[in-house]
Amino acid sequence: MGSDVVHEHCQRLMSTAISEGEKARIVSPPNPWVGAIVETQAGNFAGHTQAPGESHAEMDALIKAGRNAAGSTMYVTLEPCAHQGRTPPCAEKIVEAGIKRVVIGIVDPDQRVRGRGIEYLQKKGVEVIVGVCADEIKTQLAPYLKQRSTGTPWVVLKLAVTLDGRIAANDGSSNWITGEIARERVQQIRLASQAIVVGANTIRVDDSSLRARIPDAKRQPIRVVLGSIPEAASVHPAEEFHGSGSDLVRSLGQREVLQVLIEGGSQVAKEFLDLDLVDQFVFHIAPAVHGGSDGISAFAGKGALSVGQLIRLSTKSVTQLGGDTEIILWSKRAEAFIESL
Repeated sequence: MGSDVVHEHCQRLMSTAISEGEKARIVSPPNPWVGAIVETQAGNFAGHTQAPGESHAEMDALIKAGRNAAGSTMYVTLEPCAHQGRTPPCAEKIVEAGIKRVVIGIVDPDQRVRGRGIEYLQKKGVEVIVGVCADEIKTQLAPYLKQRSTGTPWVVLKLAVTLDGRIAANDGSSNWITGEIARERVQQIRLASQAIVVGANTIRVDDSSLRARIPDAKRQPIRVVLGSIPEAASVHPAEEFHGSGSDLVRSLGQREVLQVLIEGGSQVAKEFLDLDLVDQFVFHIAPAVHGGSDGISAFAGKGALSVGQLIRLSTKSVTQLGGDTEIILWSKRAEAFIESL
């Protein structure tokens, strides 16, 4: 095959591995949600990372491939580990299985790995190719990459707003600005996060449990309230935090939280915005207008004095959620950091 055909073939199989890895996003943290494909003459065998302590993506695919793996090619979104953790080193298992070539999406920034898996494979005579579909994988694994590189989690701010930027009416009511499909999407975002943060006033007004209301969910995120929690609040069991947003983010990172979801209210959103802590913004925009200069704005306090001071973001996706619209954006800082890895 020509080089262009080979490149296209590698990209196609790596894209399949990326899709496979997405299946692990909910169950694998604090491990990364990795996908792997073992390409053999008997067919392709897909695997993804299981729950902590169980198989990594490479092992999941190798187990499925069995003896067919000998002499084959593996495609894996993240560099295989070469250290003993909860499970044996994947790099060793790849060699033992007789894999002859490994195509890797990106290098693992974890200090225990960071090139060691690639070096081990090469020393054992395995051909290694790195960088296929790297941009897509960096986007997919952004929370993991940030936490392992900086020690702090990926911070997502979710806001349900009217077309004129209000998150609640004059009486403080906000249920429900958006429709059912958008609310179901929020449950998915909650479950993909290892911690949810909300202000104490929001708890007093909405009395939300902050649980991911998804059937058969095997775990729930840590629930953190900024301020004092009323004794009868539905959010219990939850943690109170009295400190700055920066302190909280550092603390959660030390607990191996990869992604933290900020759900409100406007004062909390403003604090995290002003401290430049938000990596990803998720706006759920309802086809509704508040119609005044009052009501509760998405961000409390004063904003930019001039157009030149506006906070510019990078749009990642726009999705229709029934009658509502979801816009996902990254901060320029977060985008530059992930691209630099």
